[in-house]
Amino acid sequence: MSNSAAPEEVLLPTADPASLRQLIRADQLTAVRQTVLLSIPVNAVLGIISTVVAWSAGKLGIALLWLACSGLVNLLRVLACKAPVGRIAALPVIARLLGGKTLTAVDLNLRAHWILALLSGLVWAGVPALCEGYTTPQTLFYLTCVCGITAGAVTHGFAYARIPISFITPPLLSIIVCLAWQGDTTRVALSLAVLLYLAALIRGSRVSEKLVSDASASKNRATSATQALEVAHRNLTGFAARMQYQAQHDLLTGLLSRAGFMARAGDLFARREHELCMMFLDLDGFKVINDAYGHDAGDQVLVEVAQRLAAALDEQFTLARLGGDEFVVVYACAPSAEPPEAVAARLIDTIRPPFSRRANPHIGLSIGIHRSGADDINEMLVCSDAALYEAKRRGRNRFCVFNDTLNARLQMKRDVERDLAAALRAGELQVWFQPIVRHNGRTLDGFEALLRWQHRKHGWIAPPDIIEIAALAGLSEQLLEFIVGQVTEMIRFLHAAGRSELRVAMNISPRELERILIDDLVAARLREFRLPAAMLEIEITEETAVDLQAARQTLAALAELGVSIAIDDFGVGYSSLGFLRQMHVSRVKIDRSFVTGLCGSAESQALVQAVLQLSDSFNFQVVAEGVESMDDLRMLQDMNCPAMQGYYFSPPMPVEQARRWIGGETVNA
Repeated sequence: MSNSAAPEEVLLPTADPASLRQLIRADQLTAVRQTVLLSIPVNAVLGIISTVVAWSAGKLGIALLWLACSGLVNLLRVLACKAPVGRIAALPVIARLLGGKTLTAVDLNLRAHWILALLSGLVWAGVPALCEGYTTPQTLFYLTCVCGITAGAVTHGFAYARIPISFITPPLLSIIVCLAWQGDTTRVALSLAVLLYLAALIRGSRVSEKLVSDASASKNRATSATQALEVAHRNLTGFAARMQYQAQHDLLTGLLSRAGFMARAGDLFARREHELCMMFLDLDGFKVINDAYGHDAGDQVLVEVAQRLAAALDEQFTLARLGGDEFVVVYACAPSAEPPEAVAARLIDTIRPPFSRRANPHIGLSIGIHRSGADDINEMLVCSDAALYEAKRRGRNRFCVFNDTLNARLQMKRDVERDLAAALRAGELQVWFQPIVRHNGRTLDGFEALLRWQHRKHGWIAPPDIIEIAALAGLSEQLLEFIVGQVTEMIRFLHAAGRSELRVAMNISPRELERILIDDLVAARLREFRLPAAMLEIEITEETAVDLQAARQTLAALAELGVSIAIDDFGVGYSSLGFLRQMHVSRVKIDRSFVTGLCGSAESQALVQAVLQLSDSFNFQVVAEGVESMDDLRMLQDMNCPAMQGYYFSPPMPVEQARRWIGGETVNA
């Protein structure tokens, strides 16, 4: 199982003045290296010819010395042209002599070239030594050579004016000085002409350099603009790719997101040859990690979970994170493919070992599995989610395959969701009441309000299903207002009958605690009818008490009103003693799974006895739910359990029957 990497960002090239100057200097150096190599052969040939002429005039010794100097300088100039640009900067002595601490490699090379050009010009300034200061019959030849080579230097050095100027200035100044020194009018005029010639050459060199620099600047600006457009295009392409990646991938884990999964699964549906298998994965106990260690630790666990799942799946599986701690896997069930049950068991085993950052004994993985040959991906998600819910209901850290029973239940939930709003408006929902008794079953202690609805197609709907479906349909607040209204009417009846010592308990779901201002609703109803808050009891499940940090404020506000707080289904969750003390819980109801058949279970007896012992220390009352036989009743009586509830005393009753029941106090002894 692999995921594509996020596209990288491309930076735009810079075109600031300093960078542009270096680009121009680089173009100038390239031109200098090419033109100097062209001019050196001419320089060498003229040097040899001048030596031959000096030899014929009887000045062989000084001519050979002059030629040796000229050849050495020419050799250095050739080497400077041939050497890599970075070589001069890499030679510390030469770089230091050239003042290279603050210069770039290109500037050091240009400086070396114009210094060598100056040395070559100084050598040619020694030509008067070959013709006795331009006074011998060979003077015309030497004047022609010097003027010609200087004109050629300007022609070849058009890119960088400092090089030709450094070369031509020494020899032409030597001509001017020698001619002016002789004093006659003709030679003085000629020296002035040479001076004018020098000035023209210098100006020409500067103009040529300016033209070259402008051309180079225009070229480099155009190149930079072209590169900028290319990079901008790549950036736009990369940006679009990154946006597409982010739109289709979960940024925390790198897995496909819901949108990416839907797109990938759509492609899989389009080209499938076999039925597909979808697995809906959900972590068990992840919220406890978030609450205990913080969301950063939770994120670290999610990243490691994603890595483990990805490592356990090959390329035939599509893995995605739908959000929170929910993941989904889909793959084609080819004949050679691994059975879904084996894949699910392997994934559960993958998550089972402790995590490197936050080892937690409660973390696990529940999986819902659905195989289908249909083309509706949303239907597969719904069905696999229903199987996941069933896996969690059976005990978590296991998998469940979607079957006909779950399909019937899914259809029931859809019908109920469709009909619930109309049923609320038509008054089809009812609140029934089951008695809670004390004094060994001889005295009425109060009632628990239980929601009832007989659907015209599916019969009696379980209260947890009604509450869950109401939340999905956005009807939670309407449903809660209906229940509070019915409970309030029962409290009004009890209060009017002089039975203010009795309490009426109602269950509140986690979603209601999180999303609805229950304390405001309850306070308004109690004030409206001037009813004592102590007659109302709010029951929350033990697991809700652990998971809902946000509910603490609501529960505290209810307790402040005087409403009693009870923990329902105690023994099946992970409730803490600190919560019992902090929320001033007034009643703990032991889950029916520990009470029904109590006389035959030593473990259940031990739990009930432990809760009873805690009740004195924490000042809460214990209620045993699910009392259904005389044997269970007698066992609870032997344990001195103060309050009980169950079918042995009375099943839940419609409100009118419950009111009549109060008058008769029909309690089994």
